[in-house]
Amino acid sequence: MLDANLTEQLKAYLERITQPVELVASLDDSDGAREMQELLEEIAALSDQITLVRRDTDDVRKPSFAIQRAGTAVGVRFAGLPMGHEFTSLVLALLQVGGHPSKTAQDVIEQIQALDGDYHFETYFSQSCQNCPDVVQALNLMSVLNPRIRHVSVDGALFQAEVDARQVMAVPTVFLNGESFGQGRMSLEQIVAKLDSGAEKRAAEKLKDKQAYDVLVIGGGPAGAAAAIYAARKGIRTGVAAERFGGQVLDTMAIENFISVSHTEGPKLATALEEHVKDYDVDIMNLQRAEKLVPAKTPGGLAEVHLANGAVLKSKSVILATGARWRQMNVPGEDQYRNKGVAYCPHCDGPLFKGKRVAVIGGGNSGVEAAIDLAGIVAHVTLIEFDSQLRADAVLQRKLFSLPNVKVITSALTTEVHGDGAKVTQLTYKDRNTDNLHHIDLEGIFVQIGLVPNTEWLKDAVALTPRGEIEVDHRGATSQPGIFAAGDATTVPFKQIIIAMGEGSKAALSAFDYLIRLAPAEEDAKAA
Repeated sequence: MLDANLTEQLKAYLERITQPVELVASLDDSDGAREMQELLEEIAALSDQITLVRRDTDDVRKPSFAIQRAGTAVGVRFAGLPMGHEFTSLVLALLQVGGHPSKTAQDVIEQIQALDGDYHFETYFSQSCQNCPDVVQALNLMSVLNPRIRHVSVDGALFQAEVDARQVMAVPTVFLNGESFGQGRMSLEQIVAKLDSGAEKRAAEKLKDKQAYDVLVIGGGPAGAAAAIYAARKGIRTGVAAERFGGQVLDTMAIENFISVSHTEGPKLATALEEHVKDYDVDIMNLQRAEKLVPAKTPGGLAEVHLANGAVLKSKSVILATGARWRQMNVPGEDQYRNKGVAYCPHCDGPLFKGKRVAVIGGGNSGVEAAIDLAGIVAHVTLIEFDSQLRADAVLQRKLFSLPNVKVITSALTTEVHGDGAKVTQLTYKDRNTDNLHHIDLEGIFVQIGLVPNTEWLKDAVALTPRGEIEVDHRGATSQPGIFAAGDATTVPFKQIIIAMGEGSKAALSAFDYLIRLAPAEEDAKAA
């Protein structure tokens, strides 16, 4: 199961284990069980601290295995092979169950340990899902830190009947004590905050005591991270308030055009961004959603950013780097069947539609790439494009049209999503040449029609275009003095990671230039 290079890396990691670990296998006669047995034998052979045990009890899924701290109830369970994106989850589980300490902030660890109640989590994942490891790793760590928390990770592709019965149509999907808990990417802090009802109030109280910043960055994506680093390097008081650090990058699969890095993946880059920011004296405030911006009344005054939890942050300058999100079709049925057949991440949710019929909405690069990817998993793909022709690169179109189970429909407007109350069953589109309506029977719809800027909360604060983009000049300045903006939320063309980073750096330099030019005026005011 493991190649030579991976084996050597894993062996080095396992040297950090300080307490004996048992791999408790519950197997059947399936091919998946044989692969699991082989993987567990290879892992056990790499460390004297690890023992493989066979225990085929009836009260657990098969095939599955637990990673158990010997002689204790501390452990986690994987129902399926934690390979692909989940291999890191396997390594971390082995280390943490084996006594290696987590790098999680101490206050979060104490918050987890203090949770009162019995929590049994089940997470459905796919090996190709880049969003799933965050959730799996968070819940695994929680089960290691608190004996009243249990967690099992379930490979949806391996337990297809179970996925169908529980109507899991998006990953990660989490159940708590048998009831739906959440879907999609969730950080450890988000999960803990959801369980700890007093967490938001305590966080707001802490934020209210913050002193005013020189530069306050709103957003933690590539633009926000770059802005924070460039500002902090100037030695000025810098803060970052982000709803989720990493932003849209967290939902990106392969990144192959980041200059000097031939290939990386979104979650990996997002982690690197946050770690780089932490190298500097930056006050990072994660899980904070901005709801209102009040520009300074006079040059040199303090702008205010009002957060959803009621706290108000103040700063001499502000950099808006709120990014963008997937654009929705805004048709009847879309909201009702989101995560019940309507999806936005083919890499994450594609494996759940194995052998089924799906549609992809959008004929740009992302839509055509999604259709190509899905064609290798599902029974049939219908690609629907509003324009009279596809807009994707020629090389992608050639690949698409070579696939036997793909149909392309152009000049088509999706008008409605239909379902049976539990899941998607049909899509209706209008032929824009004839105005005739057509129906397609299917089980899944993947929407890939671009991005919309996260700027609704700014409409009364700074100038926006009709599309909602923040209007900026060549220095990243907005219509308000002391307020700058960068990244996908702005009018700067070409929404690319590397461009966002450059614009974020520029905005920070512009903010610093704004601040130093205020200094003489402030001194004159004090002298008067």
